[in-house]
Amino acid sequence: MNLVEEIFRGARRSAQALIADGAALSYGDLIERAEKMAVRVAQTRAARVGLDCPNGIEHVIYALGIVRAGKCLVPIASELAPPERARLIRETGLGAVVDAAGNVQEAPLSGDLGFPEDALARLNPAFIRFSSGTTGRSKGIVLSHERLRERIEAANGGLSITPEDRVVWVLPMAHHFAVSLMLYLAKGACTVLVRSHLAEDVLGSARAHGGTVLYGAPFHHALLAAEASGRPWPGLRLAVSTAAALPSATAQGFDNRFGVPLSQGLGVIEVGLPLLNLRAAREKPGSVGRALPGYAVRLREGELHLRGPGMLDAYLSPWRTAAEICPEGWFATGDLGRVDAEGDVFIDGRAHSVINVAGLKCFPEEVEAVLGEVPGVAQARVLGRPHPKVGAVPVAQLVPVDPRCPPSVADIALRCRERLARYKVPVEFAFVESLPLTASGKLRR
Repeated sequence: MNLVEEIFRGARRSAQALIADGAALSYGDLIERAEKMAVRVAQTRAARVGLDCPNGIEHVIYALGIVRAGKCLVPIASELAPPERARLIRETGLGAVVDAAGNVQEAPLSGDLGFPEDALARLNPAFIRFSSGTTGRSKGIVLSHERLRERIEAANGGLSITPEDRVVWVLPMAHHFAVSLMLYLAKGACTVLVRSHLAEDVLGSARAHGGTVLYGAPFHHALLAAEASGRPWPGLRLAVSTAAALPSATAQGFDNRFGVPLSQGLGVIEVGLPLLNLRAAREKPGSVGRALPGYAVRLREGELHLRGPGMLDAYLSPWRTAAEICPEGWFATGDLGRVDAEGDVFIDGRAHSVINVAGLKCFPEEVEAVLGEVPGVAQARVLGRPHPKVGAVPVAQLVPVDPRCPPSVADIALRCRERLARYKVPVEFAFVESLPLTASGKLRR
């Protein structure tokens, strides 16, 4: 089956699908333009096609066209530094890339793939997304057409998206397209694309186009909570916060400002949207709620495990199937959690070291690898520092080779900016005499 083909078959062509920059695109027009892109993409022999395109109507058209053509979509986030982009193309074995102008550019195929081509093809893959900057430590998550369809239906058990909804879009499409936007299209809703993150622009677009649903990160909600015009948002029925922990002050401020509580959810790229706080959003804003229908939750030594529909099909490189990743169907999230007496789930932190920066994941090991290449740096440790607006920011501790003559902080920052996406660049570099180590000699975080 092809999920995009199913979405097109069930669409009401006269209904509005997308609104951006004041212009509306109907489902009929969207389908026509996506089908034309599919014809062009089908001409390449590539099994996997990258999409290097910023947020906008074109991103939606090209993404749908790639999947409609029977290719596996691999989004290339715009914030990736050139080495990260090259690594993604190489490790996924991309045969072609669609750029912002809709050009289909052939890409040289890697001769040494870290996954079995035949086994991947048998999964009927629709989408591969990496959890970070695509290092050897991060994993490409493979989702088939069948799992995506399951995930869409399961998530809508909580979101209840209908053709009457107008969803205000503020998230990066390269990170959130496959489930969120495809869900809205599958349910016949209209998505209002807002290019600006300024609260007055988001609110203005929402009011102008009758926005009913907001799905964003705490960063966006904090800006809206502080919007000073006093203008109401009368049509808002559901506001969902995901991608990072929701600060209580942001939740309270948003509720005070618009009279709608923020429903915190737990979105996991390997799983979908298994948890959403619909029942006690106002009373317990710090909770991610309860499992949506079809999902189950358990704690093992404090770590949250999940099971349900739409689980990932495989990790790409190194190759691991769902059966290997999820014993008896359970996925270990890496989140430390707890469940209160009423059954609501709370996330207390990460079992591992990932830093969430405005909803984007930064792996310290990746940044430390770049810092370790700087002449004069003997050792590096990267930690997350809490930030009131973006959740956390990376900071670096460095042990210089020669404490009397440490390397220039300006040179270190420049090296990071050249090699890493902007959100991964530490906001502070501090020189220290030594770093704490475990008994086995590993960095203690």
